[in-house]
Amino acid sequence: MELPIAQFPDVQANRPKIPINLTRVGVTGVKKLVEIKRKDKRPIVLISTFEIFVDLPSDRKGANLSRNFEAMDEVLEKAINLPVYEIEELCNDVAKSLLRRHEYATRSEVRMKSEYVVKREAPSTKMKCQEVVDIFAEATATRLEEGDIAVKKLIGAEVVGMTACPCAQEIMRDNAKTALRELGVDLETVMNFLNKVPMATHNQRGRGIISLEVSGDVDVSLETIIKIIESSMSSSIVELLKRSDEALVVERAHQNPKFVEDCVRTMAQNIVSEFTHVPDSARVTIKQINEESIHRHNAFAERVALLGDLRDEIKNN
Repeated sequence: MELPIAQFPDVQANRPKIPINLTRVGVTGVKKLVEIKRKDKRPIVLISTFEIFVDLPSDRKGANLSRNFEAMDEVLEKAINLPVYEIEELCNDVAKSLLRRHEYATRSEVRMKSEYVVKREAPSTKMKCQEVVDIFAEATATRLEEGDIAVKKLIGAEVVGMTACPCAQEIMRDNAKTALRELGVDLETVMNFLNKVPMATHNQRGRGIISLEVSGDVDVSLETIIKIIESSMSSSIVELLKRSDEALVVERAHQNPKFVEDCVRTMAQNIVSEFTHVPDSARVTIKQINEESIHRHNAFAERVALLGDLRDEIKNN
């Protein structure tokens, strides 16, 4: 005797009591293991956290959230067997799958965050160590009227470094000049000393953030983004340092003092120099957050622009 098959109502498809559109409905905090392939190198294994959303029309009570997990698992299972080289492409695939599965939706979003380990060496002793960088990717898929799906991808990173304050350093430089002159040191010797030995100043732990949003098959190197952020502060930082390494890092930072605004402008210039193949339509977001050592507040600067506008601005100035 065959048992009857139970038919459960699709409650999500009912009309809600308050029929308004919702911009995003989905799930957050989804953790997945992602393997990224690299040519001639060992693959990178990332423990990643995802956020996945679709929009919801006013005539539906809820979204079928189980389909989000189905789309995610389907794409990640495919990634195990096929080479995946970019995390933004992974988000791209999931975003498209969401729209295919949620036929009522016109827009989907996928966000991914991971910790990425990079190899570094101490500047003097050359000891090897590891640094952790926060990386993130996003994809937004939109269903067009003719039925095609257009996708915008975003890739970015957040890197920790250090900055030295130019303002306080100039004050200390003037104090040193006055003290040396009072000790009878001639002006030429004083200036030679001050030009050779950087003066003390207060420091900040800085966090630089860059993201680029592109369409189509444009390739944006994550390693290049990380390199740009690191080189735009007064100095990079290293986890493992001996005394000679500490001296070099401190000296390097104090020879290259920067305001939070300087870091953002340097990143902008380096983005224009490095990403010559990226189209003018790419949207660039640059942020610098400096955690002050002698204040309770943090310093912040940001620039958001189309890459073409940045190119024109830097070229014409």
